[in-house]
Amino acid sequence: MEDLVVGPGLVIPENELSVSTSRSGGPGGQHVNTTATRVTLRWNVRTTQALDPARRDRLIARLAGRVTADGDVLVHVSSSRSQSQNRAEALERLAEIVRKAMVERKKRKPTRPSRGARERRLREKKQHSGRKAARRGPSSDEG
Repeated sequence: MEDLVVGPGLVIPENELSVSTSRSGGPGGQHVNTTATRVTLRWNVRTTQALDPARRDRLIARLAGRVTADGDVLVHVSSSRSQSQNRAEALERLAEIVRKAMVERKKRKPTRPSRGARERRLREKKQHSGRKAARRGPSSDEG
């Protein structure tokens, strides 16, 4: 295994990644009962040296649902009958998860509705209330 290149400026060192294998579940007959093709990739976000503290905190916050109590991000892959293919897919999935979590969201610039938009909204509200008023019969308090 080699260092995992996530993107420009972010490379996860090989020694921080831990790979374990186990027997894959599901159909497969005798093959699935004898070979350990399921791959579990583990990377500890809290102790990594690949990120500076600010990026590490942002990554932990964004991946809160995926990070274990120990600070590990786990990726399980058992889609292929080949352990090496599952390992490659697990590495790619981890890179994609980290890549997506590191994207900084743009700040929303507060805007105001245009004059035309306000006028359209009020005109539509008036039409809607007119339709509802037409459905009501004449009021009975006249007499």
